[in-house]
Amino acid sequence: MDDRARLLRGLAVDEQRVEIAGVPTTMLVGGDGPPLVLLHGGIECGGIYWAPVISRLVEEHRLVIPDAPGLGESDPVDRLDTATFDAWFTDLLRLTCDRAPTLVAHSLLGTLAARYAGRRGKLLQRLVLYGAPGVGAYRMPLGLRVMAVRFAVRPSERNMERFERWAFANLDRVRERDPDWLNAFTAYTRSRARVPHVKRTMRQLVATGTEQVHEIVDVPTTLVWGAQDRFVPLALAEEARIRLGWPLQVIDAAGHVPHIEQPDAFTRAIEEALRTPV
Repeated sequence: MDDRARLLRGLAVDEQRVEIAGVPTTMLVGGDGPPLVLLHGGIECGGIYWAPVISRLVEEHRLVIPDAPGLGESDPVDRLDTATFDAWFTDLLRLTCDRAPTLVAHSLLGTLAARYAGRRGKLLQRLVLYGAPGVGAYRMPLGLRVMAVRFAVRPSERNMERFERWAFANLDRVRERDPDWLNAFTAYTRSRARVPHVKRTMRQLVATGTEQVHEIVDVPTTLVWGAQDRFVPLALAEEARIRLGWPLQVIDAAGHVPHIEQPDAFTRAIEEALRTPV
């Protein structure tokens, strides 16, 4: 069994390959109920990293979990900029959702999702921005920048662990809970990081996903953040909460990826966001 299959083992979703806005796109789909789109952040493995919360969320929702163009198993585009993302995501919604969905968008792609909501908000019921740098004036921490470059040049096991220790509040605790899953996640992410078009997409996404969003977002929006996020510090979300009036839910004992580190608390945060009046 390959690493991607190990990450999907036992999950009630089907893997599909469809053409979206001319881009052959891989996505996970499953469940019934109100549509919930999970959009991954800037990570080479794509949407597979939502695996720890799929079983909980698929019980109440129709889940749509795409790999963005050029990441995971989706084909690349020449440039993953705002216009290309908008066309791809609009077609994704048209093909997969029978009504306006809730969109949960993480990290760098959360920034693109916020811009999208500012221009095409009528296509969304609500938005959850999760560790997204574009909610404010963001400056990437120097240590993170150095590690990202080092991993991009040489995606070794050692460099991956350095990166993960920044991403998680407590990597050792995650490893102890499910070492087989974490090993498969690490191996699959490293394998994708060696692919030239994935490297190119990641560079493009860092450039576009770290710029502040200036569009006016009228979609009901909630912020979800890890209390110990070192990639995108909580202070950025707290400032956005005051400036924009968006509710903020903070997940304790978690860094940049609470859905992996604290899946139960993350799921509760999403459920609370869904109860916010539209």
